[in-house]
Amino acid sequence: MLKPLLSLGAALLLVTACLQEPKEKTLKLMTPVPFSDVKIEDGFWSPRLELHKFETLKVCMDQIENQTGRIQNFERAAEGEGEHSGIFFDDSDVYKALEGMAYSLQNQPDPALEAKCDEWIDKFAAAQQADGYINTYFTLTGLENRWTDIDKHEMYCAGHMIEAGVAYYKATGKRKLLDVCEKMAAHMMSVFGPEKRHWVPGHEEIELALVKLYEVTGKKEYLDFAAWLLDQRGHGYGAYVGRDENYWKVHYQDEHPVRELETIAGHAVRAMYLYCGMADVAAYTGDEGLIAALDRLWDHVVNRNMYITGGIGQSSSNEGITEDYDLPNLTAYCETCASVGMVFWNWRMNQLSGDAKYADVMERSMYNGALAGINLSGNKFFYVNPLESLGNHHRQAWYGCACCPSQICRFLPSIGNYVYGVSADALWVNLYMGNEADIKLGGKEVKVTQETNYPWEGSVKLKLNLKGKVKSEIRIRIPGWCKLSLLSVNGVPVDPPVDKGYAVLEGTWKDGDVIDFEMDMPIEVVEADPRVKEDVGKRAVQRGPLVYCLEEQDNRTDFDAITIRPDASWNATYDKDFLAGVVRITDGSATYIPYYTWDNRMAGKMKVWVPLAEE
Repeated sequence: MLKPLLSLGAALLLVTACLQEPKEKTLKLMTPVPFSDVKIEDGFWSPRLELHKFETLKVCMDQIENQTGRIQNFERAAEGEGEHSGIFFDDSDVYKALEGMAYSLQNQPDPALEAKCDEWIDKFAAAQQADGYINTYFTLTGLENRWTDIDKHEMYCAGHMIEAGVAYYKATGKRKLLDVCEKMAAHMMSVFGPEKRHWVPGHEEIELALVKLYEVTGKKEYLDFAAWLLDQRGHGYGAYVGRDENYWKVHYQDEHPVRELETIAGHAVRAMYLYCGMADVAAYTGDEGLIAALDRLWDHVVNRNMYITGGIGQSSSNEGITEDYDLPNLTAYCETCASVGMVFWNWRMNQLSGDAKYADVMERSMYNGALAGINLSGNKFFYVNPLESLGNHHRQAWYGCACCPSQICRFLPSIGNYVYGVSADALWVNLYMGNEADIKLGGKEVKVTQETNYPWEGSVKLKLNLKGKVKSEIRIRIPGWCKLSLLSVNGVPVDPPVDKGYAVLEGTWKDGDVIDFEMDMPIEVVEADPRVKEDVGKRAVQRGPLVYCLEEQDNRTDFDAITIRPDASWNATYDKDFLAGVVRITDGSATYIPYYTWDNRMAGKMKVWVPLAEE
């Protein structure tokens, strides 16, 4: 008999720290422990962080400096002459790569890398106009045309610059790029705002970036401007001259006011950034209307429009959403940026609610949809992540539109952000990976050491190191996929209450205390919601947080005829020399590999959803 997965969305189963503290009251139940305080020492993630530093960053810097002309756009803009090279939003790729470089510096200082960052920042500063405006496309094609087309990504590029500026300031304490960002923000606020011009950014990003700028400077005008921009949507302020207004309003999430939103629509990445901005603004303004809208949106995204991999966006025609339960496999778009966006958004929702269901989706998107976006060598990327391939879909070193490589560049070195949260009376353990973290808990400094071989094994050990004692809850997330788990404290089994998916351990903790958490990690065969027509009569395989797939290289005998037998005898085996070390799954006739590892060998067919054999 098939064992179903009792959680998550439509394509799954039916059942389911700031440098200057802002003064506003926050709605957050927890605050994330920043990755700079979480040293990753993990068999799964540490090799990827090494590859990021020595391969991924190298690829991105080479493309930006030597292959695509992106950095030269800043040089020409500083000189005020020459042609713009590439697409009008290419500045954003440079900023995202710099953000990834800054995060790498926070993890591991590197004078040469820091010098390269300073070199780039000098070019940005030189390209800034006297009034604070910075955008190489309009500087080189005609400043008289700036702020005339909401689709031209001016605020999108500015938002990514702000994120990079905040990241680099936190990494080095250097303000040069942060000053550039504040000048650009001042310019934008001099043009747009109450009693000034209306504006609807065609590609969201500036909203969440302004909140980051507020967090690091304490200047409330940035938070207010972010809130104002959110409120511009859905009131007819967008300019769609010469374009299909109805289509583009949906594409840009400009059809309805943000507090009235109920369904995801349009471009998937734009939607993710919008929801992140809404969550960020709500956290500091106490806007319950935004939270209510986000709750409705989350239900619609996860339960009707999310793939089993945590990816979203079904169609290439709009890089986004089509209709509920339309989840094709071969033509699935599932842009890497959108999967990373799902991590960003669900991370924020988890902080606001203290509900593990958001961390469940965050983990699913991280280990499957997002991680598939980069190869095992760290130097090639997927833009599109289908759940089936005929053997002709492969990662590339770069793209003309290179948002996904630069997105992965900034995402990977910041994964430590998502492991822990703290609140006034609790430590929240959200993800499982080996690390040492310095955490302030109950007013005391606590070092938390986490040891695990996750995601291959379900055993986690937490060790506490502190002076004296601290009274606090420790909340351990029980993943939605985990049906059986055991907890012990100092070797004594405990049966704590569970609140919103977290086992709540209460007590007075002392130096040397040890928490052991054991998760049963069986192989599960899962069924899609029957309204997903593409997957009727099919099943998928997962184990722990990982979704598995079939690849033709491992199953060369009539690949298209492979089925899942109801009486199959499943086996999971770890092989350290296979695909950089994975647990592979077999059922006696077929071999399954983790979805994130596909297309790392010879070209061949792949599929996640496999026909169910008749009994």
